Amino acid sequence: MARMRYVVTGGTGFIGRRVVTRLLARSSDAEVHVLVRRSSLPRFERLAATWGERAKPLVGDLCEPQLGLKPDDLGVVDHVVHCGAVYDITASDADQRAANVEGTRAVVDLALRLGATLHHVSSIAVAGAFRGEFTEDDFDVDQVLPTPYHRTKFEAEQLIRTTPGLRYRVYRPAVVVGDSRTGEMEKVHGPYYFFPILAKLATLPSITPMALPDTGRTNLVPVDYVADALVALMHLPDRDGETFHLTAPKTIGLRGIYRSVAKTAGLPPLRASLPRSTATPLLRATGRVKAVRNMVATQLGLPAEILDVIDLMPTFTAERTSEALRDNEIAVPDFADYAPALWRYWAEHLDPDRARRDDPAGPLVGRHVIVTGASSGIGRASAIAIAERGATVFALARNADALDEVVAEIRTKGGQAHAFTCDITDSSSVESTVKDILGRFDHVDYLVNNAGRSIRRSVTASTDRLHDYERVMAVNYFGAVRMVLALLPHWRERRFGHVVNVSSAGVQARNPKYSSYLPTKAALDAFADVVATETLSDHITFTTIHMPLVRTPMIVPSRRLNPVPAISADHAAAMVVRGLIDKPVRIDTPLGTLADFGNYFTPKLSRRILHQLYLGYPDSAAARGVPTRPSTARTPRRPKKPTRPIRVPRPVKSAVRLVPGVHW
Repeated sequence: MARMRYVVTGGTGFIGRRVVTRLLARSSDAEVHVLVRRSSLPRFERLAATWGERAKPLVGDLCEPQLGLKPDDLGVVDHVVHCGAVYDITASDADQRAANVEGTRAVVDLALRLGATLHHVSSIAVAGAFRGEFTEDDFDVDQVLPTPYHRTKFEAEQLIRTTPGLRYRVYRPAVVVGDSRTGEMEKVHGPYYFFPILAKLATLPSITPMALPDTGRTNLVPVDYVADALVALMHLPDRDGETFHLTAPKTIGLRGIYRSVAKTAGLPPLRASLPRSTATPLLRATGRVKAVRNMVATQLGLPAEILDVIDLMPTFTAERTSEALRDNEIAVPDFADYAPALWRYWAEHLDPDRARRDDPAGPLVGRHVIVTGASSGIGRASAIAIAERGATVFALARNADALDEVVAEIRTKGGQAHAFTCDITDSSSVESTVKDILGRFDHVDYLVNNAGRSIRRSVTASTDRLHDYERVMAVNYFGAVRMVLALLPHWRERRFGHVVNVSSAGVQARNPKYSSYLPTKAALDAFADVVATETLSDHITFTTIHMPLVRTPMIVPSRRLNPVPAISADHAAAMVVRGLIDKPVRIDTPLGTLADFGNYFTPKLSRRILHQLYLGYPDSAAARGVPTRPSTARTPRRPKKPTRPIRVPRPVKSAVRLVPGVHW
């Protein structure tokens, strides 16, 4: 056998890399030049590790003139295999035209210059909305081409057919799904768009009377069949100028797909069928109804464009292909035989909601959690409590020594933690820290915005201290916002993220003397509420904890000048852990809820009560700028006995949690 030399476009892609593998395996001296963009060279090098030295990179670009190649880049070439294209029906018209049409034009010119046979991977999309039997000899039959994808694939094949002097073969794959043996798939498209909906149906009881309409008919082929068939067909003698349909013998609809994956996915059995007409109003919607339909589809993760072409109109025949492949024993496997492998691979690698699935060992096991202000107080206790439940904690603060102590304590107890020195008031510090974490640990699941600063001082003593307001806002509001904004793109890509904001019960009570502190927490509450309405479809959620007073270093300056008792840092950490696990919109305290009611129903009375607290609990010596006096000095007026903590019986808490929006 003479040595064969190939050029493959799209050789690092889903179909192309399998074609390259088979070309190299077919002959021990075959040489394959893979057209690859410079930015994709690392990907080529990873693949070349298994291909060996006979696979060579050909640096260029499908969208550049002459593919970005120089005339002397190649010598003698026998075959040009054109797998490169934009296969995404949701891509823009301009992007599809640049790759699918102009890219094909450049590949045609290359094949002519080299005198090579061009093997063009087209698509059954060239048939458009043609109704009836579409044979391998059919091409332009006045069919409607409903989308830019259909049109550009048609025009690309037309270029091949009408170029004088070109030796070519055309291959029209159906909708290509994952490998029939391993289920491996590169990205979500075709029937995979409906898998998340099926996954949600798997939560229904097995006795649920499931019924689906006879719609969504399509033609599916596994990628390994496409690659095997393509390589076999391109080497058959005397087949130039022919077209081959790489299609399944029968189409399959939504009901068939459901039945094929039902057992593996744990779906309720399909007990009834609905007429196709039941789905017609939805699929053929126009005007405002279509706009609403598309909005709902987007929230379900379905590209709206899919619904317009969900039913495959043509029926494809493939007698020529079947006859040509008979001696090679290559045939399309039945979808039901390999559908379980497709589902398992999708669930593990492609399910957009896979990041939200909890580990069976516990809801925080294996999670990656950032805790700001983790060097002391609530942050330190929270970091320890979170790590004890199996999460990996990324502890952030400015005090590196204190962070190292926290991390050491967590690791001593068998937990996992890493310290990152970060100033959340500095955008560059936040950005570099988040980038470092993602680069080293791949992802972040949760963020605990705990870092905070508090100043207790009456407004009359603050008229010349605007900087106090600015400093507190810089940490409590802008610092927390910086963290969210830095993580938001990553979370949108993963379709999962949760933020626990440590706010204050004072936001509900409007405690006096905290005019620099409480507005920052109120602003953060509002930020979370607004952003949560925008990120709901991305499954990025927020919990606001209206934290009561906590015994931490932050309240030391006010000493016993607070009218309510403080809870321990461990108690506060338990509230943070609950926010991570249960993810309620807010966690309050009984006093906070009471204050809310008072502000709504008796605002004047509430204000009078708070004014009495203002008069009864003066500014601390530090707030008044008075030097600390010896312990024998007269102390500020305060209650004779410490206020006892308010204990709410557990049954009462459980009952209150049944009230929507109230979480104690």
